[in-house]
Amino acid sequence: MALRKAGALVLGSRRAAAEPLLLLRWVQGPAGGGGQPPENVVRIPRALQLRLAGKPPRRGRGVPVVPARAGQLLLRSRRPQLSQPRCLTVGRWERPLLVSAGWKHRRSCGDYFQLERSHSQAPALQPSLADRGDDSFQALGLEPALVSALQALSISQPTVVQRRSIPALLRGGNALCAAETGSGKTLAYLLPLFQKLLARPSLGPSWPPSPRSLVLLPSRELAEQVRTVAASLGRPLGLRVREIGGGRGMASVKNQLRSDPDADLLVATPGALCKALRKRMVKLEKLSCLVLDEADTLLDVTFLDLVEEVLMQAPIAHSPKEVAGQWDTKTQLVIVGATFPDGLGQLLSKFTDLGRFLTLTSKNLHHLLPHVQQKFIRIKGSDKVSELLQLIKNPGPSSGAILVFCNSASTVNWLGYILDDHKIKHLRLQGQMPAAMRAGIFTTFQKGERNVLICTDLASRGLDTSHVELIVNYDFPSTLQDYLHRVGRVGRVGSKVPGTVVSFVTYRWDVDLVRKIETAARRRTSLPGMKSAIKEPLPETDLTQADKQ
Repeated sequence: MALRKAGALVLGSRRAAAEPLLLLRWVQGPAGGGGQPPENVVRIPRALQLRLAGKPPRRGRGVPVVPARAGQLLLRSRRPQLSQPRCLTVGRWERPLLVSAGWKHRRSCGDYFQLERSHSQAPALQPSLADRGDDSFQALGLEPALVSALQALSISQPTVVQRRSIPALLRGGNALCAAETGSGKTLAYLLPLFQKLLARPSLGPSWPPSPRSLVLLPSRELAEQVRTVAASLGRPLGLRVREIGGGRGMASVKNQLRSDPDADLLVATPGALCKALRKRMVKLEKLSCLVLDEADTLLDVTFLDLVEEVLMQAPIAHSPKEVAGQWDTKTQLVIVGATFPDGLGQLLSKFTDLGRFLTLTSKNLHHLLPHVQQKFIRIKGSDKVSELLQLIKNPGPSSGAILVFCNSASTVNWLGYILDDHKIKHLRLQGQMPAAMRAGIFTTFQKGERNVLICTDLASRGLDTSHVELIVNYDFPSTLQDYLHRVGRVGRVGSKVPGTVVSFVTYRWDVDLVRKIETAARRRTSLPGMKSAIKEPLPETDLTQADKQ
């Protein structure tokens, strides 16, 4: 018998235990055929063989573990060998070694990793080489009156999304404006809208009122915020802004419309607006601009039918020439958001020509914010409360506001009772609250009268939270879109500090999303599955039926 080097180790020899491991294969006879191996044989994987021999693994057989280097890190892990330096980027076809790879095992509780800051300020304030030039609102084509109104609000320089959107929207075409959260999208559509209103004076009051522009928003809190910004901008220009929201009865909506029937801009939620349209309290015949803000929420199943009803009553334009017409003016349609749902193109193709729909996107769309520190903690459900209390009571060097996100209204209420027991002053905000109770809660939080707000994803869309410094995902979000919107509550344009996000990872389905986030961070790519353009038109058969209706 003969012994040759291969992939098995024969145990039982004291000499073999003392010497370096030998990789052997049992062979019977010089020809090496037919023999039976001994029973005490342990087979060693090829990767382990190379590791024991001190050799690196072959290319294409797995990515070697990159040891932590001195200097700045892109991803910091509890296990230093899984940390990733900022100077290293995992290739597109490489399979990265993830910290969260084994997080579905119960013994992984206590593990964590965090994405470090790689930028000092928001990407929305960092124009690319193509966008650099005359860094002013005048260069974008805005009138001096609008520029003066902005200066009165201490706004002197446009953001990246404003540089790209304002000139395009001034030309009058239908557009899709897609940019990361907190990048200044509200002013990106309000400024060209106001300039068009200034160019065409109002024809006087009428009943039912027919506003000249409309901004549709998914929540009363967001509608109140946009109305406040629009009113402060339009007041010195002589433009009137009116808001209607649901939850207080149609008598309240009617009184709001009668108090100022000559409004230039109407800010509304879908439910209240559709009720007013059905009761003939308002008309949309003279709309020059219709904005659907936070489109991913507006086109959810909750609001989809209501939004379609509004689009059917507005004379949507098919080309920029119809918007610029002097007599039979059509409505310019602007879709705004950070993420977009499936089926957006199918809906819009019923009312306009998708071939002429302009898409305006930012470079950092659907990317993880590089200036926000994001920490992921694998934790048991029973330990989440104690971890949250520690974060609230010991916020660190900063003393800014804290947002705590939950996935359900019941969790918001239950968590509120626990904070009450610990004498922690806070506010709660969730969609099942009555309108009278919800009114003013977010305004109180914005003013700083309370520094802790427990909420659902109702507060994750569009609201201005520039004073928030810490986000706690008590419940990990159910989608990557929700995660992006939650993270976007910190590090916004106008924030004094970049902010931090801490996410509790509890369930197995949470780990699936965390793996996608970690992979995108290591590769420096956008999160998977996000849509930023309108590609799918409605089938021809459906178009024909829609025309007949």
